[in-house]
Amino acid sequence: MSYVGPDFDPPRPRRSPLRRTLTVVLAALVPGALLGWLAFETLGGADDDGPGRAAGATSSTAGSAGGDPDDKPGASASQSPTASAPGGAGALAGKVVVIDPGHNPANFAHTAEINSKVDIGTHKKECDTTGTTTNSGYTEAAFTLDVAHRLRTLLERQGATVKLTQDADRPYGPCIDERARIGNSAPADAVVSVHADGAASGQRGFHVILPGAVHEGGADTRAIVAPSRELGELIADDFAESTDTSPSNYVGDGTGLVTREDLGGLNLSTVPKVFIECGNMRDSKDAALLTSGAWRQKAAQGISEGIVSFLRG
Repeated sequence: MSYVGPDFDPPRPRRSPLRRTLTVVLAALVPGALLGWLAFETLGGADDDGPGRAAGATSSTAGSAGGDPDDKPGASASQSPTASAPGGAGALAGKVVVIDPGHNPANFAHTAEINSKVDIGTHKKECDTTGTTTNSGYTEAAFTLDVAHRLRTLLERQGATVKLTQDADRPYGPCIDERARIGNSAPADAVVSVHADGAASGQRGFHVILPGAVHEGGADTRAIVAPSRELGELIADDFAESTDTSPSNYVGDGTGLVTREDLGGLNLSTVPKVFIECGNMRDSKDAALLTSGAWRQKAAQGISEGIVSFLRG
């Protein structure tokens, strides 16, 4: 249809009454149809690019939990209530989880105390260590405490009672034997000790440490070996998926699982317990992940999902 302009006024032919009626009806219907089409497009349009687009936006927000490296622990997770599921709010009501952030940040100032020996059932071992660092000086103690805070937020949102073995609230420690007792006396349904490794450069990836079957002196892990393995396998699977990282290329034969009988925190535990080494702080590529707040949120998410799956059976 062409439009000549407001000054053009050609002779107008006579119109029949029927044509005039149709013109009136169309004039009434066309604006309504146009408004309906606009409303449809605004609310989503067709299934292939309407509601799917809105769902994709929500998913993207949840997937970005963690924000930039300066985010407070758990801050971004709180913006996305579904980020900590499976299960949803209240799924872990009545469950107790103990998180053991490896190494107190102040251990370095108490070398005599942390070097003192404690009984781990099979033999005596140092109370604790300072932990490792990245080449740039980011400490394992800072890493483990940050992940522990994020993990606590996620688990508490699901209704779990969460206890930390330390929260930088004591001059050093606790020693490895006391860490085990904290989990035992909780009594915890699951205990996870969070660490980062200090292996050689080029050695990368995470691994989960499981208790071996120890029955010697004050140590008896026989009752917790099977449930601890189940807990460890679930955490390893979910951690790999959440963080998009691979199992260790230097221990565990690619499984991400390692069994040890020399760790007091495991030997003295009477409840299901595992350690997770989230990566190697001495490798530059792993260190880039470990020093990222966004990645630490993903790490906490993966650990949380493994714990939730374990506790919900």
